[in-house]
Amino acid sequence: MGPELGAVRAALHLPDVVASLLTTLPLLCFALVGLASPWAAKTFGLHKTVVASLFLMAVGQGMRALTDSGIVFVIASVGALGGIAAANVLLPTLVKYHFPQRLGLLNAAYGISLTLGVAAAGVLTAPVGGFFGSEEGWRYGLGLWGVTAAVAIIPWVFVPRAISNHSAPGDARSLTGKGGQYGVKQVVRTRLGWIMAVFLGLQSLHAYAIFGWLPSIFTGAGISTVNSGLLLGLTTAVGIPLAFIFPALAARSQRPIGIMVVTGAGMLAGYLGLLLVPETLPWLWAILLSLSTVNFPLIMTLISYRCRTAAGVSVLSGFAQGAGYLLAIPGPFFVGALHDISGSWDAALLFLILLVPPMTVMAIISTGPHAIEDELGV
Repeated sequence: MGPELGAVRAALHLPDVVASLLTTLPLLCFALVGLASPWAAKTFGLHKTVVASLFLMAVGQGMRALTDSGIVFVIASVGALGGIAAANVLLPTLVKYHFPQRLGLLNAAYGISLTLGVAAAGVLTAPVGGFFGSEEGWRYGLGLWGVTAAVAIIPWVFVPRAISNHSAPGDARSLTGKGGQYGVKQVVRTRLGWIMAVFLGLQSLHAYAIFGWLPSIFTGAGISTVNSGLLLGLTTAVGIPLAFIFPALAARSQRPIGIMVVTGAGMLAGYLGLLLVPETLPWLWAILLSLSTVNFPLIMTLISYRCRTAAGVSVLSGFAQGAGYLLAIPGPFFVGALHDISGSWDAALLFLILLVPPMTVMAIISTGPHAIEDELGV
């Protein structure tokens, strides 16, 4: 919604506090709904939950496009974001469930699709709204994504029917061991669960800080507003092929430690370039920081490989994303606060630089050989 936030605020007369809430809602919904998604999949079934998540996206986006009420807009946003959050958790589970022998290829396809989707939303929302040439054009820009979600429901309705006459490739409903059934609550007590959660949380913090503040950092260094926006676009564009290549390479290695070191070192070099010589080779710093977007599909690939069952992927993905996004929520605000307090971006960049080594350490540890089922006693 970023490109149309100003138009939405003006049309619905949203106060500043509500506008700030809308920018925070994605992380809040990803955290809370992410924790609940494995329970929903276990209770109602994996495929039904996926269809429900798409339905929430379609209805939520449709309501946002049609309403004249700020309260309804916020409620609809929660619905749409909740659907996205559930899909985030369950798509790696579906990959493990349907394609256990092709995890690398399918997770890489998931990663590049996700990156392309983010780029398309950023590029198309405002032009679609502007095409209709009125103050209400933002409704068409947001409504477009409700239509795409509705279209996406169609194939998922037929997936359960297509597999109903075949033996299930794995159990996607629950994990059962000596202690009974296992869920997200039990993952809280595992070392692997927290490693993945901290890794994902720090990755998300970096990604949201970069996409939220990178143009402002370049502008503060004397680069024009237009060029700063183009540099952010470069970061997004470079991340598209990398989101496919890196997970595919990781899937071919028993312990892809080298890939984790490369992503961490690249991000560190990008931040140092911004801190020390932002006007020198700014395109290089933008490219290096695109590695922050690669870590999410890498994490999803690792989660698939650190679980023996689809149910394991569901609970590990749910906990890692739920707890991870909770950890990430304060990050972008803290980056902005450091800038406001100090009057420059140096303190904020130093803060981000200090968070790269622990993220890289968690990334390396996450490549270990043990599965979540081992720690749960399943």
